[in-house]
Amino acid sequence: MTPSDTHPQNYDTSVILPQLREIASAVMYAAEAGKLEVVLERIAQVSQDLVNARFAALGVPDGRGGLRYFKTTGLTPEEHSRLTHLPRGNGLIGAIMQERKAIRLERMQDDERSIGFCKAHPQMTSLLGVPILIGQQLLGTLYLCDRIDGKPFDERDEWIIETMAGYAAVAIAGSQLNDQQRRLTLLEERERIGMELHDGIIQSLYAIGMHLDLIRHNDTQVTSELTETIDNLNHVIEDIRLYIHNLHGERKNTTTIRECFEEILSRLHTPDTLSVQLNAGDETPPFSPTVFEAICQMANEAISNAVRHSGATVIRIDVEEVGYTFQCVVEDNGNGFSPDATSKEGGLGLRNLHQRALLHGGRIEIDSVPGSGTRLAIIIPLRAM
Repeated sequence: MTPSDTHPQNYDTSVILPQLREIASAVMYAAEAGKLEVVLERIAQVSQDLVNARFAALGVPDGRGGLRYFKTTGLTPEEHSRLTHLPRGNGLIGAIMQERKAIRLERMQDDERSIGFCKAHPQMTSLLGVPILIGQQLLGTLYLCDRIDGKPFDERDEWIIETMAGYAAVAIAGSQLNDQQRRLTLLEERERIGMELHDGIIQSLYAIGMHLDLIRHNDTQVTSELTETIDNLNHVIEDIRLYIHNLHGERKNTTTIRECFEEILSRLHTPDTLSVQLNAGDETPPFSPTVFEAICQMANEAISNAVRHSGATVIRIDVEEVGYTFQCVVEDNGNGFSPDATSKEGGLGLRNLHQRALLHGGRIEIDSVPGSGTRLAIIIPLRAM
């Protein structure tokens, strides 16, 4: 946490001490957010304020040479929306991550390591970039661009941001630890819920099913009604079993997209008259396990609905990256339906799909008319990788 040897050592303590208190107070404010992504946003904001920068950002590495998070401040919502993509850990950003040293440039475009900006990126000239380290572990990188007064960043600015980075490392590490503890607690709660569902509710449903089956065989007058009821009950049991499986969170980071979707299909009961075609890559998902698990749950519901209710002979599933989005399209040649009518009648399944997609900044698109099949697309935006 000490300033580098290139910084002046004769600063007036009456100036340094208030600055240190200001930095400590700023980091405490950031750490109070608790949630990691909010902590990162606050650190970027207070760093910008400390050196009066026009723009600031904080990137967190993903362990594969790219960025897991990239939080910015100083861009207007309109400027941010026009960016074709966020940084991916190349150029000067990559240099700071690899060299793990501060970089201070009056004009970054003149540096041979610069690769320029993406289309519609606001013009930026000067740069102050500082790694956030604990020992040799890189937790993130702070980037400041263009002082408001138009002057280049100086040694004092570098000292302030390096000091800020030292305090920020502790805040980020603490927030990551809290996130891990929350995930562990969530996993334990999932395990408990899964056991209660399996040992309690599923066994009760099985008992009801067996009782109905006995009635069906002993009273032929109610056979058709009971057959439909038993089929529906079996579908409910299968839904709960799938829910329990998802609660256990058994998917790993090393599982490919295709493997995940093949697993979904393997758990569905598809009739012999139905052909299910899957087009999905063998690469790892471009999301965290939690986000991709949510996408798989949405896909499972969409595919399951098509298998059960469409009356189709062919269902095609395309999973791919399109532009800056991840898309799962489920298309069938079945009966089709009116999405507007289903919405008015309260279609809970479709409503749940829309709500789940919104939680991850995405959307659901449905194209269907009675008698002409259905196309349902799950569209989730990609983060910078």
